[in-house]
Amino acid sequence: MAEYGLDGDEDPFEAQRANAEDPMWRLFGEYGRPNWPQFAVGILASVTARLLDLVPPIMLGVAIDAIFRDETAFSLWLVPDAWLPADTAGQFWLTIGVIAGAFALGAGFHWLRNWGFNAFAQHIQHAVRTDTYDTMQRLNMDFFADKQTGELMSVLSNDVNRLERFLNDGLNSVFRLSVMVLAIAGVLVYYNWQLALIALLPVPLIAAFTSLFVRAIQPKYARVRSAVGTVNSRLENNLGGIQVIKAANTEPYESDRVDDVSTEYFDANWDAIDTRIKFFPGLRLLAGIGFVVTFVIGGLWVATGTAPGPLSGELTVGTFVVFILFTQRFIWPMAQFGQIINMYQRAYASAERIFGLVDEPDRLPVADDAEPLRVEAGRVEYDDVTFGYDDEPIVRDVAFTVAGGDTLALVGPTGAGKSTVLKLLLRLYDVDDGAVRIDGQDVRDVTLASLRQRVGYVGQDTFLFYGTVRENIAYGSFDADDDAVVAAAEAAEADEFVRNLPDGYDTMVGERGVKLSGGQRQRIAIARAVLTDPDILVLDEATSDVDTETEMLIQRSLDRLTADRTTFAIAHRLSTIKDADTILVFEDGEVVERGTHEDLLAADGLYAHLWGVQAGEIDQLPEEFVERAAERQARTEAELDDD
Repeated sequence: MAEYGLDGDEDPFEAQRANAEDPMWRLFGEYGRPNWPQFAVGILASVTARLLDLVPPIMLGVAIDAIFRDETAFSLWLVPDAWLPADTAGQFWLTIGVIAGAFALGAGFHWLRNWGFNAFAQHIQHAVRTDTYDTMQRLNMDFFADKQTGELMSVLSNDVNRLERFLNDGLNSVFRLSVMVLAIAGVLVYYNWQLALIALLPVPLIAAFTSLFVRAIQPKYARVRSAVGTVNSRLENNLGGIQVIKAANTEPYESDRVDDVSTEYFDANWDAIDTRIKFFPGLRLLAGIGFVVTFVIGGLWVATGTAPGPLSGELTVGTFVVFILFTQRFIWPMAQFGQIINMYQRAYASAERIFGLVDEPDRLPVADDAEPLRVEAGRVEYDDVTFGYDDEPIVRDVAFTVAGGDTLALVGPTGAGKSTVLKLLLRLYDVDDGAVRIDGQDVRDVTLASLRQRVGYVGQDTFLFYGTVRENIAYGSFDADDDAVVAAAEAAEADEFVRNLPDGYDTMVGERGVKLSGGQRQRIAIARAVLTDPDILVLDEATSDVDTETEMLIQRSLDRLTADRTTFAIAHRLSTIKDADTILVFEDGEVVERGTHEDLLAADGLYAHLWGVQAGEIDQLPEEFVERAAERQARTEAELDDD
C-alpha cells in the first residue's frame, strides 16, 4: 500500500484544495450569515468591554494631574464640569467609583463577548461537520477507493475543529485587539499627537514583518495538514488490523511504519514551528523598541520640562503615565496580531480541504425529474455493459437477462469482474457504455433511494455497527417493531443463537460486531435483508468465510429469502450455486460461459475446471488452466502492490 507523502502530487486532497476558491469568505458567507445575531452580540460586547478597559488608565492620569499634583483642573470626557464635585475628596471618590464601575461592567461585557463568539463558532462547527459528512457519504465509491479513512477522519475532526478555534479565539482576538489598537491610538493622539507619532512608529515595520511571515507560513501549514492525514491513515489502518498484526508477529515492522509517518509529520510541523518561533520574538522586539523610545522621549520631556528636539509644548506627569500604560497596551496587541495571522493560516489550510471536499462533484448524477423505481416482475437486463476504473476496462460487453424470480449465479476467478458487475446494478458506479435496466427502467433514470430500497445486498464482509443486535437487524428499517425484527431473525436462522446471548436482542455486538462469530454476523446481515423485504437480492460471497455447519444454516435461510424474488449470487464455493437457474462464468471481465450447472460441466470449460479444483481433482486439470491461473494470481498481486 503506497503511503501518502507530503508532496503536493501525493496528497489525496490536493485536487480538492486547488478547486476551493475563497474558502474563508465562503465560511462566513454560507455558514456565518445564519448565525449573525450571536456574532453581532460578540462584536458589540467586545467593543464595549475593551473601551471600558481603557477607563482605569485614563482616570489614573486625570487623578495624578488634577488630584495628586494639582497641575490641571479635574475634568472628564463627555461629562459637564457642573456635574463634577468641586472638592478633592469628592473627586477622589468619584475617580474610584468610575474605575470600579468600569471593572464591573467590563466583566459583564467580557462574559457576553465570550458567549457570543462561542455560540457563533459552535453553531458553524456543527453545520460544517454535518454538511461535510453528508456530502462525503453521497459521493461515488471510486472517490473512497482513492482515499484512506484516516484522511477523511482528519477532515471531519481536525480540520473542522481548527475552524472552530479560529472562529472563537481568532475572531474574538481580532475585534478585541482592533478596538484596543484604534482606541488607544485615538487617545494617544488626543493627549499628545507628537508623542503619539513616535509611539506609532513601529506599526509599519510590524505590518511588513507580518506580511513576510504570512507568505512563508502558508505552504508550510498546508504541508502539516497533509502530514496529519497521513498519520491518521496509518494509525487507523493498524488499529483496524491489530489482530492480523498480532497473528503475524509484525509489531516491530508496524512500529517502524508508524515511526516513519510520524517523523514526516514531525519534520513538517517543526518546519512550521521553526518559522513561527522566529517570527514572534522578532515581532515583540519591534514592539519593544517602540515602547522604549516612547519611554525615553516622554521621560526626558517630563524630567526636564522641555520638549526634546523638534517637539514642542508641555507634557504632564499624568499624561506621561497614560502614555506609558497605553503604549504598553498598544504595542503588545500589535505583536499578538501575529498569533492571529498564524491561527488564520492554519484555519485557511483546513478550510481549503473542507470546501474542496464539499465541492467534490457527485459522480452519480440524478436527474431532477427522476422517478422512483417501479418493480413489477423483477426482470433485470444488462445491455452490452462496459465499465472500468481510470479508463481501464474491468468488464466488457456484458449482456444477459434475468427473468423475474430467477436466480443468476456469477462465478469465475478472483478479479474477473463479478462484484463490479453487481455494483453497477446497485449503482455504486455508473456504466461507461451500455445500460442496466430493471423492468425496462434504466437505473440511471430512477432515484437512488428507491433503487437501493428495492435491491437488497448481503456481502462477504458483513459490517455491524456498534450497538445492539436488535439495532443492527433493524438498520435501514428503523420503524420495524420487535415482532418484525424477531421474525426476520427466525427467517435467517439467527433467532436461536441471539436468544442465547447474554442480553438477547439487546446484546451489544462490539466494534464492527467483534463479539460475534463470522457466521453469527452473517446471519444478522441476512436478517437485516429479510426485514427490508427487497424485490431483488444480491448475495456477494455470503457464505465464504463460515464453517460447513454454519454454511448449511445460512444456505437454508438464503433459500427462504431467495424464493420468488430475483436473486444474484456470487460464489467461489460452487456447491452453493449449483441449483441456480443460470450460471454466468466470468474471465478477464467478459462472460465466457453461461448455462445451468449440468450444461457447464458437460461443456468441460472453465466452470468444469473450477468445479474440479473444488472436488480435489487437481491432477486431472489441463496444464493450460493451471498456467492461466498462475498468470491471474501474479497479475492480482502486482495490482495490490501498485495500490
